[in-house]
Amino acid sequence: MKQLPDLRRWHGRIDVEEGPTGERWHQRMQCVNADTDPAIVLLGFLCDAGIQRNHGRTGAYNGPAAIRAVLGNIPLRGSNRVADGGDVCCTWKANEDGLEVAQKELTAAVAALLDQQHRPIVLGGGHEMSVGSFGGLAQHLSTGSNAPRIGILNLDTHFNLRMTERATSGTPFRQIADDCKERGWDFNYCCLGISRFANTPSLFDRAETLGVRWRLDEQMTALDADAIRDMLDEFLAGVDHLYFSIGLDVLPADTAPGVSAPAVRGISLDMVEMIVDMAAASGKLRVADIAELSPEYDIDHRTARLAARLVARLAYDWRAA
Repeated sequence: MKQLPDLRRWHGRIDVEEGPTGERWHQRMQCVNADTDPAIVLLGFLCDAGIQRNHGRTGAYNGPAAIRAVLGNIPLRGSNRVADGGDVCCTWKANEDGLEVAQKELTAAVAALLDQQHRPIVLGGGHEMSVGSFGGLAQHLSTGSNAPRIGILNLDTHFNLRMTERATSGTPFRQIADDCKERGWDFNYCCLGISRFANTPSLFDRAETLGVRWRLDEQMTALDADAIRDMLDEFLAGVDHLYFSIGLDVLPADTAPGVSAPAVRGISLDMVEMIVDMAAASGKLRVADIAELSPEYDIDHRTARLAARLVARLAYDWRAA
């Protein structure tokens, strides 16, 4: 179910004496409509169903609200307009958790925003959201005569390539691989921050078979920065459109405690922000999302503040095509 945006949920400090350069996100926020000029548009995905099916700890349904609550008070920098696109809600019914319906609704919502030349950032919600984020981009690009070269960049400790009877938060990129195969498109997937202790050998084998590029969490230190930049430069050079996904559980548990599966090691915020900056400045970024915020397990709003900071950083640096 799609819920319309509501500006009443945006609030924060107002420094009248500082003038326009003292404004914060809540003061510049607008609702998306047919007449809205191209903007960075936030779209919530309220869903726990994929995590529940994956036997994780639920709570991500409330993630988008927690991000907006923090983001509203962050100073707005840069010239990009910002807007609220509302929420896609996964609605439970008798004997059905509504996941597949919600993913289709997210696909349609993302595609509609792209058709209007907006730049969507989807707020989660479990990582099952990636099916809708990618699906919307694929729908938007499918009208062309040639197969689009889409790159998928994911920061995560998990490949999320699992084989299961039903979709879960652990299957989205395998589903996307299947979708690409059906369309006759290349599956260009790069996953950074993978843990050897959170993925079975079968998942590493599947990643190898699908031609996935990855780096382990232990290969994502400050000493590896140059190698990571080179890897990303090569990856971005081979695609025309980028879908960028951040699983908050890629960060260490003390930095991001409010997630479904906290990371024992993870990668540093410095490294995450370096990659965010490269993606945003590439000129190829079309859709981004931030997954796995579970406010119920957060400590002092650490994870919500982290997610809001990453959204603000993306919006500031996101260069239009």
